[in-house]
Amino acid sequence: MTTTTTPDTPDAPDAPDTPASLRTTAPTGALNASRTAATAARVLRQLRHDPRTIALMILIPCVMLFLLRYVFDGSPRTFDNVGASLLGVFPLITMFLVTSIATLRERTSGTLERLLAMPLGKGDLIAGYALAFGALAIVQSALATGLAVWFLDLDVTGSPWLLLLVALLDALLGTALGLFVSAFAASEFQAVQFMPAVIFPQLLLCGLFAPRDTMHPALETLSDVLPMSYAVDGMNEVLTHTDMTTTFVRDVVIVGGCALLVLCLGAATLRRRTP
Repeated sequence: MTTTTTPDTPDAPDAPDTPASLRTTAPTGALNASRTAATAARVLRQLRHDPRTIALMILIPCVMLFLLRYVFDGSPRTFDNVGASLLGVFPLITMFLVTSIATLRERTSGTLERLLAMPLGKGDLIAGYALAFGALAIVQSALATGLAVWFLDLDVTGSPWLLLLVALLDALLGTALGLFVSAFAASEFQAVQFMPAVIFPQLLLCGLFAPRDTMHPALETLSDVLPMSYAVDGMNEVLTHTDMTTTFVRDVVIVGGCALLVLCLGAATLRRRTP
């Protein structure tokens, strides 16, 4: 396993590891279920042999929530106020980081070029990656939500299942953003550099540090078009309302729609190789 200065991600597979279903069917403009499933299975096989990457994706959000709880040990109410929001932010960040590097490594190693020379469309590849990392996102979100609610005593008024839904959508959004930005990076170091450009502005403007309606009007307008703002709003709706509200429904639809839109953009901008 090759090690780099960036978080461990699965090495690109050799050509013989390519499933037969990727070599036998002619590509079409529409997504093909068998090719997408074969791509997802290949990615999961690679991840299975890289426990450090799995630990990064699944355990780091839990560790961060655990630390946050005891940072505010003397003020549990503060943890209640920010813990639900960060429950969605942490999975988004980790999935963005791992997905962007993993996809870039496949392109720089030449694996992506070999795969796309076969009967495999860009949409099939992106959908397969989203499916594989989405499966891990389900595990990640379930563990983080369970830890926060049932072990760290996060006090939420609404259903923990709604927290889980928003956390899962946030993780899928992070996966989509990672797949998208990997097309514009020429090295793994550049992929990591996209985090301050893509994630940090959303983190500052999402309402986590200050209510969005108290920001400068220009920044408030900008925050209205950033998906992380609606992820935090959705978490806050669960935190303060017993039942599902129309605002919550709006928030999850926007986050899910943004994830789908970014996946489509990722398929459109995906390149076979790095110049």
